[in-house]
Amino acid sequence: MDRAFVDTDIILDLLAERNPFYKSAAILFSKADRGDITLCVSTLSFANTQFLLRKNFSERESRKILMGFKTLVHVLATTDKVIDRALASGFSDFEDAVQYYTASENNVNLLLTRNLKDYKLAKIPVMTAEAYIKTIES
Repeated sequence: MDRAFVDTDIILDLLAERNPFYKSAAILFSKADRGDITLCVSTLSFANTQFLLRKNFSERESRKILMGFKTLVHVLATTDKVIDRALASGFSDFEDAVQYYTASENNVNLLLTRNLKDYKLAKIPVMTAEAYIKTIES
């Protein structure tokens, strides 16, 4: 079974039902719900997602959404080592570096994002949710 790290953009595609990306995010998280794949996120993703959900939902509603979402994912810690590696990295976006090194330090074998260009330095495979779904369904 694949163990994939999901970047915040795909989480928001699902939770905020952002089109045209919602469908592939929904399929991906449905596979996790069925146990076909293990999806991992960072603690940073939860903080970022809650902050962004608050723009459209109340504090109570956004927490309820995240409580339901948490049942679909495995949360990985953002450690001191992750921050050190992200700070020393050549990634142009610090948040993406933190996400990448959280995945890398936890031996995740795939990173799913919509921002492929931000992960040029990645040493693990990086793809979109849509591309990943096509590979496992073919």
